[in-house]
Formats: sequence, structure tokens, C-alpha cells
Amino acid sequence: MEHKGHPPLNLHWDRNGLGGVQKVYWNLGPAELVETALAAGEGQLCDNGALASDTGEFTGRSPKDRFVVKDALTEDAVWWGDINIPFAPDDFDALYDRVAAYLGGKTVYARDAYACADPAHRLDIRVITELAYSNLFCYNLFLRPTAEELSKAGEPEWTILCAPGFRAVPERDKTRQHNFAILNFTRKIILIGGTGYTGEMKKGIFGVLNFVLPHNKKVLSMHCSANSGKEGDTALFFGLSGTGKTTLSADPQRRLIGDDEHGWSDQSIFNFEGGCYAKCINLTPEKEPEIWKAIRFGSIVENVVFKEGTREVDYDNGSKTENTRCAYPIHYIDNAMVPSVGNHPKHLFFLTADAFGVLPPISRLNEAQAMYHFISGYTAKVAGTEVGVTEPQTTFSACFGRAFLPLHPGRYAALLGQKMKEHQVQVWLVNTGWTGGPYGVGSRMKLSYTRAMITAALQGELDTVPSQAHPVFGVAVPASCPGVPDEILNPRLTWSDPAAYDAKASQLAAAFIKNFDQYREGVDAKVLEGEPRP
Repeated sequence: MEHKGHPPLNLHWDRNGLGGVQKVYWNLGPAELVETALAAGEGQLCDNGALASDTGEFTGRSPKDRFVVKDALTEDAVWWGDINIPFAPDDFDALYDRVAAYLGGKTVYARDAYACADPAHRLDIRVITELAYSNLFCYNLFLRPTAEELSKAGEPEWTILCAPGFRAVPERDKTRQHNFAILNFTRKIILIGGTGYTGEMKKGIFGVLNFVLPHNKKVLSMHCSANSGKEGDTALFFGLSGTGKTTLSADPQRRLIGDDEHGWSDQSIFNFEGGCYAKCINLTPEKEPEIWKAIRFGSIVENVVFKEGTREVDYDNGSKTENTRCAYPIHYIDNAMVPSVGNHPKHLFFLTADAFGVLPPISRLNEAQAMYHFISGYTAKVAGTEVGVTEPQTTFSACFGRAFLPLHPGRYAALLGQKMKEHQVQVWLVNTGWTGGPYGVGSRMKLSYTRAMITAALQGELDTVPSQAHPVFGVAVPASCPGVPDEILNPRLTWSDPAAYDAKASQLAAAFIKNFDQYREGVDAKVLEGEPRP
């Protein structure tokens, strides 16, 4: 076996069962990986220098093909169901061996990286990929050891093995179809095959941390972005894809801690990652200048389309997928915090893109409402692009990240409640979705208004403003906000037909209540005081 690059000392490669590979490129830098990816036909250079690659058949995660090995370690700890689908240990071992055999005779790319910017919770990772651009993605998204750390590196705690070209045989391999992503907490391996979507690696490690940190260390793991003000005041932004989590945390007046995954320990808020994986559909330099500037040489743009006859990305073109993405290291953001560690937060923002146009653009939550909305994790997505299909779809994702939670949502909610009390955190519900009516009738909330409301909350300008309780959801709606027209703040007043608003608000409240039935028996009675009243 030929090794090139910079392998760590004391390497025990055969422990990975990959003794048959022909060549291993170790810890290549971005320039070498881009050069290799281009030579292998894995992508093209954009006019801004970024590498444009396609992830193939899968342009997003495949939740129904995500498994967790069920063994003595996980049997009584994991929240089993349609999110954490059990996989037998013997079947995992057999499938791993077949993936290793598939890579025999091939060139692979190995990288030593880590997760968690707080050294007290550092998780060392080895990533072994079939493709060069997959390895560049991991360079960008995970934290990067120094040259000195690499020279002293030993065996990692966790290993990711990613082989997009390997197609499982469901009858033999016990998978649902030919693609899979499997977490094995005993062997400490993430095994990925049949899909080139790079986000499976990133979210695989997130799933690992969502088990290890709360379960073993009582650290709250969170699907949120985080930034810090000039006085060191930290703010967290929770939200599902499309709600503005990345966009709103990239604030030129505040330093970015991270855009997606964080831990909250007894000492700090810390980023799990070393980069950002931002959606770039409809990206413009005016709306999101920090992200726009971060797309340059070393970055990856996924599943995008060039303008005809050019290498200029058409960010408005979603013909391959609406889930176009850009991946870049966090230091490509001018005001990023390095290391990515901040103080305990003063403000939490729950972001929702309410396509029903019901929720206020900003409202203050009391403790019960904060816990209720955290467990609910609500947003509403547009149904699709078919002619005549305009009714939004409610989406509830516990803790704003249900798809990544190995433990029961109540475990994370309880930790959040403890930390909110301990640090006297103010929680806000922010609707980045529709106003003046539902999707198809109303309009999307202006980003400039949302930024102004968040800035006002952070600067304490809403603390003394009179507020009114929403008649259905009970949240405190401010009567005014600097930089925002007063009539925008009360959603009912933006509808031409107030009776239609009332009916839609009651409909949405009923959906909240129905969704919460699955958690009702496992939460403190006080949390239910935050439930809407249709």
C-alpha cells in the first residue's frame, strides 16, 4: 500500500480493515484536493474559484436509510423508531467488511480532524473517503488539527468510512435500499455507502455528539447557530432548514461562533464544527454578503447550475435541487470567532418560516412557552411547485432537530430548561415566513425587518415596549420596534380578512396540540401552560 501526504505517527491502518487499498492520500490541503478532484472528473471550477460538484442521485439526506446499531450500549438508551432505525451488529460487521473489500485496489483519501472547539469535549475523527471532493468537504466542515497536532496524532476516537460508489443489496445487507448511513456507537464507526451527499458525514458526527454529550457529560447539544456581540453577549438561533439560521447568525456587527451545531456546557457555548454548510438557492451579495464572499477557492458548491456558456453559478436555478449548498471553512467569514467558543447566551431565538402567516414576526416567550415551542420545533413549508398546490405543510421537528436525536427529546428539553433558569436567558419566537396572509396570498417577511427586530431584542430596546398577549398562542407581541412599521408586528392586522386570520390561527394551534400529544405524558405539567388555546 502506497501512502502519500502526511499520515499520522503510530498508524494502525489495518484496524480499519482497509489493508487492500492501493493508495492512501493523507491529510491533503485544499489545493491538492481541488487539483485531484478536477483530474478525476469530480467537479469543475467556478469563475470565483470554488469547486462545483454534484452529489449524484441524492441531493439531500435520506432519513429512512439512517440506522443505529442496536446492541448492549444502545438498546436501553436510544430513542428507537422511524428516526433511529435499529440495525443488527452482525449485519453491520458484514456490511463494513464488504465496503472495505469494495475499496480494495482503489485510491482513498484519509483525513484526521476533530469536532468540538472546546478542548474539554474534543472528539478526534478519522475520515476515509472514496472521493477527493468528499474529503475537501470534511476539511472545510470539521475542525482542523495543527501540523504539530497531526505529527503527534494517535488513533482517533471515531472513524467515518464513506464509499458513494458501493451499492448495498438490501436482501443481503439488510438495508432498505442501496444507500445507507449507519452509526455504530460500540465500534465508533459511521459507515456510509451508495450516496455522495456530503451532509451525511456532517450529520453523522452530529448524531454521535447528540448521544455522547448529553448522555455521558450532561452537555446540551443543539441544532442552532450562534454569534457574539462586542460585549461578549452570545445569542443562539434555533431553526429548521430554510428559516434563516445561517443567514441571521452571519451578522457583520457580531462575531460568528458557528452556523449550525453547538454544545452548551457549564463553562461555555462551543461550536462542533470548523466550517459552514449554507443553503445557496437564491443567494445574492446584497442579502447575504458574508456567505457570498465565502464562496471562493477552497469552497465547494453542490448541485448548482452554471449560467449558459459560463462558469458563473446561477444561484436562482433549482433545477437539480432546491437544496443547493456551499461548504467553506469558518475562517472564510471575516468576523468569525477563533476558537469558536463563546459565553453563556443571554438571548435565544426560535426561528420559524410560518407559511400560514399566523405567527407574529417577533414575540417574547415565558418559560413554559419556551419549553413548549422548543419541544414542538415548528415551521411550515411550501407544499411544492405543482400547479394549484399552494397550501403550506406544517412541519414539527422536536428540539429543532428531531432527525438527529438519538435520545428522547425530553432529555434535551430538560437540559435546556435547567440552563435557561441558571443563566436567566430571554427566549424569542421569530417568524421569518409570511405576513398579510398565507403563502400564495401574503408576502415573505422582509429580511431587513427581521434583522431590525433581532437587533432590537439583543440591544434591550424591546424590554420596555408595551406588549399584548396573542389571543391564540399567548406570546407577548411588542407594540413597536425600531426600524419596523408598527402594523407589521400584529399579524392579524396585516390580513385583509381578520376572520380568515382567526380561522387559520385556530387551525395552526390545533396542529400544535395534536403534534404535542406524543410528548404530553413525558413533560412537566408546567410546560403545558405554554400550549396555544384555539
